[in-house]
Amino acid sequence: MISINTNSGAMVALQYLNQTNSQLSQVQQAVSTGLKVSSAKDDGATYAIAQNMRGDVAGYSAVTDSLNRGMSTVDVAMSAGQSISDLLIQMKAKAIAASDSSLDTASRSALNEDFTALRDQITSIVDNASFNGTNLIDGSITAGISALASSDGSHKITVASEDMSLGGSIVSVASSGNISTQSAASTMISTVETSLTAVNSALAKLSSGSAKFSIQAGFVQKLSDALTTGIGNLVDADMATESAMLTSLQTKQQLGVQALSIANSAPQIALSLFR
Repeated sequence: MISINTNSGAMVALQYLNQTNSQLSQVQQAVSTGLKVSSAKDDGATYAIAQNMRGDVAGYSAVTDSLNRGMSTVDVAMSAGQSISDLLIQMKAKAIAASDSSLDTASRSALNEDFTALRDQITSIVDNASFNGTNLIDGSITAGISALASSDGSHKITVASEDMSLGGSIVSVASSGNISTQSAASTMISTVETSLTAVNSALAKLSSGSAKFSIQAGFVQKLSDALTTGIGNLVDADMATESAMLTSLQTKQQLGVQALSIANSAPQIALSLFR
């Protein structure tokens, strides 16, 4: 039937052209963003899954930062502890030298000055062994330091503090300890030896704590990488496929425009009937 009121051919051609344009728009968006699912409108279920996974990745980023801060704090404490251990070795040598009964007063006095200088250096090291305001060896923290271990913050890793202040349970050398006499020097030898053993034991504990942080940080990085790969598998566009689809739809669009043009010219045939 020839009708100037209803052109079914044009309507069909327009429907297919609109469908092609819609598909072309999706492909162009995928090409420009690199994502086949860039919003909930594209695929609500996949977008929701990807967003949840992105939340986990963001959580693991915070966990990594927390673990790195923890490792840095422990590393500073370990560096300070190693310096204290070195000082105690020197102090032991001074005490042994001062315990010699044949030593004259002037020599023992010089040794005592060196000893007290080394002793006071321990206090200086302890007071300055802080990272980000946290000091693990001055006794200010009794519960140790904790770092996040899971993306939801429910799990933590804790490393105990080690008080290396003078006169404490680890460094038993008193803040007034000296080797000004042979007797004091002889007594100080065992005190320094005990302190040296305790400091080295504390360093071993700090080292174990740093290793816990490091191992967890490596594990968290692997989890984050796996999740990132999973997100990419869900939402990333295959650019080779999209390129082929873009060429196909552009050709289809051009054909659709031509089909619509032909369909629109059909009512003109009615004019020939009235010549």
